[in-house]
Amino acid sequence: MVQLYNLHPFGSQRVVPCKQEPAHFCCGQDLLFVASTAASCRVEVFAVREQGRCEALGSFATLGAVLRMAHSSAGDYLVTIEEKSKATFLRAYVNWRCMSAGSSRVCVRMVGHKMEESYSETLKEQMSVVEMPLSDPPLCISCCPVNGDLLVGCKNKLVMFCLKYRVINQNLTVLDFERSLILHIDNLIPAEVAFCARHIAITTELDVLILKLELVQQSADRTEQCAQGVSAPEKAVDGGSPSTHPLQLELDEFIICQKPVELLGEESKLCEIPVTLESTELPTEDTKHFQVQYLLFRRFAPDQSPFGFCEETKLHSVQLLPVYQTDCEETENKRKLLSLFCFFSLPHVGYLYSVGKLVELISTYQYSEKSEQAVLTPQFLHVITSQNLQCFTVRCSAAAARDEDPYIDTTVKACPPVTLDVCTLRMQLFIGPRAICHFKNYVILLTKADTEDITERRKPTRRMLSRKPDSIKSRTNSESEPGWNLYIINTVSTIQLYREMVDYSRTYENVKTESCIHLLSEAHLLVRAAIMDPHFLKSDEKEDLLRAFRESCAFLGDCYSRFDTKDYHLALPYYRMSGLSMTEVLKRLVSEDDEIQTYERGFIFYLTHSLNEDSNEELSKESGSKVLQIFYLADPVQLPHILCSPSLRNICPLTAVKYLQEVEKMVPSVVLTLTKAFLALKMGDLTMYEHEMDTYKETTLACGFIGQPRLLQQRKEGIVMPTEFAVHLKEMQPGLLVAATVALHENSKIELEEADAFFKMLCNSSENTIPQLLVDFWEALLVVSSQEEILQELLLRVTSQYIWRISRKQLPETKPLKTTEDLINSCSHFGLIVPWVTSIMSVGCSSDKDYHEDISRLQSLLCSQSINIASALPVLEPLTESDHVGLTIRVLCNTRLGKYEEAMDQLLRRCPDAAVFYAQHELKGDNQALWWNKLLPELCKRTRLTGNDCPVLISSLKAETLSIVAMELELRDFLSLLPDDGTAAFFLPHLLHCSQRKLLT
Repeated sequence: MVQLYNLHPFGSQRVVPCKQEPAHFCCGQDLLFVASTAASCRVEVFAVREQGRCEALGSFATLGAVLRMAHSSAGDYLVTIEEKSKATFLRAYVNWRCMSAGSSRVCVRMVGHKMEESYSETLKEQMSVVEMPLSDPPLCISCCPVNGDLLVGCKNKLVMFCLKYRVINQNLTVLDFERSLILHIDNLIPAEVAFCARHIAITTELDVLILKLELVQQSADRTEQCAQGVSAPEKAVDGGSPSTHPLQLELDEFIICQKPVELLGEESKLCEIPVTLESTELPTEDTKHFQVQYLLFRRFAPDQSPFGFCEETKLHSVQLLPVYQTDCEETENKRKLLSLFCFFSLPHVGYLYSVGKLVELISTYQYSEKSEQAVLTPQFLHVITSQNLQCFTVRCSAAAARDEDPYIDTTVKACPPVTLDVCTLRMQLFIGPRAICHFKNYVILLTKADTEDITERRKPTRRMLSRKPDSIKSRTNSESEPGWNLYIINTVSTIQLYREMVDYSRTYENVKTESCIHLLSEAHLLVRAAIMDPHFLKSDEKEDLLRAFRESCAFLGDCYSRFDTKDYHLALPYYRMSGLSMTEVLKRLVSEDDEIQTYERGFIFYLTHSLNEDSNEELSKESGSKVLQIFYLADPVQLPHILCSPSLRNICPLTAVKYLQEVEKMVPSVVLTLTKAFLALKMGDLTMYEHEMDTYKETTLACGFIGQPRLLQQRKEGIVMPTEFAVHLKEMQPGLLVAATVALHENSKIELEEADAFFKMLCNSSENTIPQLLVDFWEALLVVSSQEEILQELLLRVTSQYIWRISRKQLPETKPLKTTEDLINSCSHFGLIVPWVTSIMSVGCSSDKDYHEDISRLQSLLCSQSINIASALPVLEPLTESDHVGLTIRVLCNTRLGKYEEAMDQLLRRCPDAAVFYAQHELKGDNQALWWNKLLPELCKRTRLTGNDCPVLISSLKAETLSIVAMELELRDFLSLLPDDGTAAFFLPHLLHCSQRKLLT
């Protein structure tokens, strides 16, 4: 893999027209602040225009020499650490734009100072210097880019100042600060700090510590804990004392160096740096309470490499880089943070960590020579050495894309991996680079050349970037003074660099496959990073960037299709992201005249998945024939499957059959046979169709459709549509069609609702009409389905359909595939019809005979134990008790619900002849008491009223009821049940039987 591409990320450069020699500088939003050396104590402010042109906005004096400075976009303030009379001070310059407008009025106030109304009104027109007194000298500072809060590093502690907007009156809001939190950190002298979204990165000479301040719920039992803070366990990583300094001098001859350590996430609590929180803000209802979460601790050993000596090994350039939500259109102060990255560097190695949702090292940077300073951007890492400005690629956008969408690595979407090797895009020669910073598309570079460097600079061998004609700096230097320059280097636009990367990648297409893919991945990440920028939605290049993004996806799709790589499957998601159609991809990859062209796995993978999808794109006859040829050569087993694709609807059936006949000689299968039958129907060749369908048994054919459901149904815009094959089977072999659909459902190839729509469309039924073929499907599914939820749904559906037909005297439009007897014999959900139901129906109306099948199916369902009667009652409502069918349904329901007495009343009232049959079948066990408590008195009563005119009642009473009661009751109880006016001769045999049973026992 190529490590140095030598591209051109740096465009034109301009010299900043500083009047004094720069000592420190920092960037704002389109602003550059330059602090001069200790002699003048001034800060010059420049507005950066297009192409890096600088326009002086003015300058203002500082109270001392600036040692550190930082600008916050939130609040638009400049904060400095200044030295005066050997003492250091922390100051914030607010409303500084008044100075650039010509105002010379300045007010100095203490932080948190309560301003009088008259005093405050003048703040509109003058710059304010906010003094921030500290008990210890400030060493380093950092402003949070999210909310503008300020973090100050002092010996053994960090002090946090919250940015406040104090409303003085309706027309005036004043910027102020409030000292809110102190982090006490024992035995730590911070060299640099970085602060972003309550994440804190601290570096000493050889240690890095990253913390996060977490908001906690305040409660009574935690008040003291929150006030005192949370400290790490006092356990040293290397077994030493917690109070031991990392480097401790002993006996003047030895330096005791602690071993290198890397602790990530929860493990970083084991570091020997305890942190204690002290809240300093005035308590209110909105007071925030924090606790410390350790994210990362890393300790380095002094560099023993040949590049440098022990004392030169120091960390530098710590930075926290936020990445925001892509689709976030809110104001800058309310952007939603997506990911956070931390960078820090040793002289010869840089480290980039992700510290957002997961703490991990994502990139390591090896420099060709000792680095002076580095600055991280979402797209690049810029590093300065003694002679070079170097530009490296970064992986922030790849990590952030996965934070935004954890499912990005699928067949639909893709992104180059975070572990992609970093490379150097450019090493640009400069004389004496000393300091660097970055904003937007600009790199600001300070160079200071020593005397020998100035001599060297006069030689024409070292070329620098082209300087614009108007880039003339106005300064005076004595000959003894070292030469210095402050440059604004315009990095080229994303689109321009992207084009260069794409052009450069072509040089590796046939030589180094991995290098070609790597460079195109770099181009893709470059564009992706630009799209993730918060200003992207308002960018003038928005459409160009989106077009470049799609184009880069297409190029990567080409690579993974053409090259034989282990990641060939990525061809599919990249082509999908490119928006290219199958026809367009075929034109990119298939040579029309090349008959011996070979096709790699990535291309076949893309075509297979694309053709197996329910796409609306239809290939032309020529393109379809080319696809058949490709699969016949590369993967002939897939031919039967891809021929069922809607995209190949225009293919010549005869050509397809010839290909299948060749494949059949090698790999015969049921799916292949069914596909040939499908093509025969398209050609209208019924002889060939019948020959193919006779090759296998019907059950085998039904299972064959599982291998390729699209032979029967295809989806169009999410709707299941029947094919010509399904239409033919409906007319000629409906049983096979139903069996095949059942097999599809049981193998999760079609949902129940989709099957409903399929059969309705196949039978040209309206939305509210249920065709008989669909009922056949439900009944067949009841035989094989084992899912309780599906079973209950099916039972309710068939019950509803039976009742609808019976109540409306509606016959099915086609003959059912199975009779009631077939269903009872094959399906446990259809039970044997009990005798008393048959007894009732025997005296029923003759008109019900036309609907005997639906009636018997319904009664059979209710005679089984499968259906949930409580759920079915609303469905059964249309059947009234006016006829014998309704009576059987009501009695069956009451029986299943345990309402035997109510069922008995219904029978005695409507069909007393069947009451004894009912009692014989249903009144068992605990329910036998109804024989003598309910049935015997009722029969006696009815017999007495009707006399000998009711022989059925008399025979039932004599032959069944009295016999059962005599067997079950005691003689005294039996006598008490007999009527007083009964004939003794009628009851005597049963009384004798009851008394004899008692004597025997």
